[in-house]
Amino acid sequence: MQSTASFWEAVRGAARSLGSNKLRSFLTLLGIILATATLIAVMSVINGMNRYIAQNVSDMGADGFRVLRMAMIGDWDPKKFLEMQKRNPELSREEFEFLKSHATTIGEIGMEVDRQVKVHVGAQQVDGVQLNGVSANEASLGNIEITEGRFFTETEDQRRQPVAFIGSDIKQRFFPNVSPLGKTVFVQGRPFDVVGVAKAKGSVFGDSQDNFVMIPIETYFKIYGARQGISYRARALGPTFVFRAQDQARMLLRSFRHLRPGQEETFAIVSSDSLVSAWDSITGSIAATAVAVVSVFMVVGGVVVMNIMLAVVTERTHEIGIRKSVGARRIDILRQFLVESSMLAGSGGLIGVCLAWSVAIVVRSLTPVPMAVPVSAVLISVALSAGVGLFFGIYPATRASRLDPIVALRVEK
Repeated sequence: MQSTASFWEAVRGAARSLGSNKLRSFLTLLGIILATATLIAVMSVINGMNRYIAQNVSDMGADGFRVLRMAMIGDWDPKKFLEMQKRNPELSREEFEFLKSHATTIGEIGMEVDRQVKVHVGAQQVDGVQLNGVSANEASLGNIEITEGRFFTETEDQRRQPVAFIGSDIKQRFFPNVSPLGKTVFVQGRPFDVVGVAKAKGSVFGDSQDNFVMIPIETYFKIYGARQGISYRARALGPTFVFRAQDQARMLLRSFRHLRPGQEETFAIVSSDSLVSAWDSITGSIAATAVAVVSVFMVVGGVVVMNIMLAVVTERTHEIGIRKSVGARRIDILRQFLVESSMLAGSGGLIGVCLAWSVAIVVRSLTPVPMAVPVSAVLISVALSAGVGLFFGIYPATRASRLDPIVALRVEK
């Protein structure tokens, strides 16, 4: 009980000391404030991006993957990209049919192709709409949620029907107060009957994910041809088959393209795991850099805290002598100054948290950067700053506890 009372007395004394020297305390904490704010800001960006990556790769699911002409995952290498452009031929309908008929571990597979187009209804017009030519099973493969109507059917695809499945941006622009089902939208001047509307996904980095029109891929090929931009979206028989399905797709494509053993592949297979692994390597580098910067700030802040606490010990030498003369133990003096240095640094951590939180709110509101402050970063930052204060306060507190009371009382206030 006595130890607890002594601790809380030290806390109250530290709070009074910090409150009586607000400007000095703030200037002392500047390094720790910047360190904490930097750490939380970086962690907020990483956390926000993690959520973005999770949302965008989730449409492939744990058992899905994509086959592309080429994919740059990880560090950007312009030379390698140019090499792939020359080496990798376009994916073809024939290869798709070959995969579809020979793969035994793939449950579903479909084709995709896209381009930017102009869409209009009446006098209203929108440029830069993404037109997707997709297979009839795209709703299942892409985990698309439907809010109105339906997706187009296999029959409509095979018959090259002019039907369209639209994003919520297109609905809100052209049909804000009425159902778009059965209405006509014009894509590059060609009429398409709307059969369904997708659930809104929102925007990321300022780019809307709902500004699209999907049409049957055979209809797309009829209009634009089938020689460029094709990719495949596939789903394994189950999560446990995903790696075998990718390996089988790789083997079949290599066989179709007559690639020799050891010869580099002329296509790319991308799954959720590969995207997440690439992102983890990027965020690992960012986090390592942030830790290095934060460490420098924390060390500088800790040294400043130690210097200020040494000055405080000198200022309060007479007070320490009085406390010791009336029975205060060395542990009481040590505890008092350790609590004060920890509270000083911890206050800097809290200010840094508030600063970083405010910055995150402003950035998220005014820019497309998806910042999200993780609670763990807040707790770690405050604990780290308090720990720095505790560590760098050990020497001043020890020095204060070892003062001779008689010598201390001789020091004038």
